[in-house]
Amino acid sequence: MKPDYIFTSVSVTSGHPDKLCDSISDAILDAYLMQDPAARVAAECALASGVLFLSTRVHSDAGIDQAEIARQVVESAGYTQGDFNAEKCSVMINHGELQRYAFPRMIFDAEGEVDIDSVPASHSITLFGYACRQSASLMPLPAVIAHRLARRLETFLAREDHQRLSTDGQVHVSVAYTRRKPIGIHSVNILISQQAHQEAETRQLHQELIESVVQPVLADPALCGSLEPSIVINPAGAFNGRGPIFHSGLTGRKTGIDTYGEYARNCSAALSGKDPLRIDRVGVYAARQAAKHVVAAGLAEECEVLLSYTAGQSQPVSVRTHTYGTGLLPDEEITRLISDAFDFRPGALAAVYQLQQLPRKRNGFYRQLAVYGHLGREDLETPWERLDRLDAFRQH
Repeated sequence: MKPDYIFTSVSVTSGHPDKLCDSISDAILDAYLMQDPAARVAAECALASGVLFLSTRVHSDAGIDQAEIARQVVESAGYTQGDFNAEKCSVMINHGELQRYAFPRMIFDAEGEVDIDSVPASHSITLFGYACRQSASLMPLPAVIAHRLARRLETFLAREDHQRLSTDGQVHVSVAYTRRKPIGIHSVNILISQQAHQEAETRQLHQELIESVVQPVLADPALCGSLEPSIVINPAGAFNGRGPIFHSGLTGRKTGIDTYGEYARNCSAALSGKDPLRIDRVGVYAARQAAKHVVAAGLAEECEVLLSYTAGQSQPVSVRTHTYGTGLLPDEEITRLISDAFDFRPGALAAVYQLQQLPRKRNGFYRQLAVYGHLGREDLETPWERLDRLDAFRQH
């Protein structure tokens, strides 16, 4: 079957500078919430060469060592030697206090003792959620495969006999589509940094990558269909660069990887480093859960949910559904079902998902989301992936 188009999604390992920044921002958030579940936090990070810069704005009584947390994340990502490493990198911090009236401290839980409307949206924004039948997790197939390959790539790069390699890696997965349905993997490109460029060693390394990383993932015949995917390692040739020494990093620059691999719309606002009362974080999770319910209930093959908020109001001013012509009901009727089933106010979402309590209950939570996506993460049992309201949709 001839494809209508090819779509490419990307995933990266934890050693990629942008993901280092996301991980540091969320590790700082975890540290505050573990001490003070009511903490309001905005943490951003930038990396270049041997310098790590933190900009944090906080409303909390907790005290944490931000520099030490940043160094621990850098070390865990494999940067223990070389020009950029956890011990010797310079850490610069600009720390301030969030405006208390705009970011009040309060805890939302299942007891419901706090007024849900007391935390409105802090700014105006439009958010998107998406689900489809392309994978078991109801996520777009290119993103699912890219994350799966990136996980295996990270394990491969971390092996002791691969010290000549950097933990900074990228995976590009292209999937062929016909009538908006995947028919097979078209190609896989992997980018890694290697410190040795001898031709024989490079050929051996590439063969090891294909056998250890790519082939186990593509072993499922259903993934490739009738296509024979091309597999290329470092298509532009070998390069000797290592993480932040080679390219800079910034919190929130990989929102496509964090969400749907660019297959579906996202609002482009950073997710990492923001406390769970921020609507531009928790609203993305809620929109995903709503869209997932529509598809899981069999009401559509794919579904996008749009939530629009205006500053100063807790309820979204607009809820909209788009099923791309696959809905069993009109989109307007599905929108009504979603609005009846979900309370999209920030405080209500924080209470239902227990987002302020999760870091303490799980000894850290948000940092685990910083790599391999925030959505479709059934491995982490994220609360927004639960299908706990299907009856409200199936009865129709």
